[in-house]
Amino acid sequence: MAVATVNLRAVTSWVGIARIFAIVLSCLAFSLVASTGEYKGAYGTWCMFTWCLCFAVTLIVLLLELLELYPKLPISWDDFTSAFSMLAALMVFTTSVVYPSTYIGSPCRSHCAEKAVATTASCLCFLAYTVEVGLTRAKPGDISSFLSTVPGLLKVFEVYVACLIFSLLDNFSSVPGLQWCVAVYSICFIITLLIIIFTISRCLAYIPCPLEKMLVGYSALALVMYITATVLWPYYNFKNKTRPNPCNSDCAWNKHLGVTFLTIFNLIAYLVDLVYSTRMVFIRTPS
Repeated sequence: MAVATVNLRAVTSWVGIARIFAIVLSCLAFSLVASTGEYKGAYGTWCMFTWCLCFAVTLIVLLLELLELYPKLPISWDDFTSAFSMLAALMVFTTSVVYPSTYIGSPCRSHCAEKAVATTASCLCFLAYTVEVGLTRAKPGDISSFLSTVPGLLKVFEVYVACLIFSLLDNFSSVPGLQWCVAVYSICFIITLLIIIFTISRCLAYIPCPLEKMLVGYSALALVMYITATVLWPYYNFKNKTRPNPCNSDCAWNKHLGVTFLTIFNLIAYLVDLVYSTRMVFIRTPS
């Protein structure tokens, strides 16, 4: 019968301390917001989901490392923790912007102190996850944990940005150009997500082709596809169209503008991904 041992380094190392701060701060954020009772609606649900998810998963990660139980899991632990810390940083960052802009009015009318402290805790929680990402990021030339490398972290970023794009998509009509853009977002999202899942589940080794070159080729193809989307999406959505007045957060024009900026962000991400992936392949190739 296997006996769990205690590894105090899991809570005394800099990574462990960053995780403890993330647990405490995310718990503080969702507890304060829950005490106000003012988190109804889609944005409030998203914020509470983010804080609760980050609290629960980070606590589980910390306990598994403290008790040294993670080697028994059939996954690549370093890839999983690197991907989750990156995802958590992105989610908490989004929440730290969405919550105050939605639920703290000007002037604030109720539970102002709780909302302000919750927002501050959320921002500090984002910094804690950012520190964890920085501490666990692979050193140049080290690819033992792919998702801790720059291309791996960028793939998590690309998937998350694609999710934000999907959340802003509404009726994009039957214009072929806009349908192509949605196809670009969907295809790149699915393939990148599969790469992350296969990496964590240790399935990439079973692919019967040069993996590194395949990833470089995919990054190049995704970059080209996103270039077309960056041109076509604003062209068809803003050509001969002015911003309506008034135009609130549910206004289609604002959503289309948000998709435009997110498309540009992902275009840059795929460009950097291609550059770093190419460098990794070059470094690993024997001279």
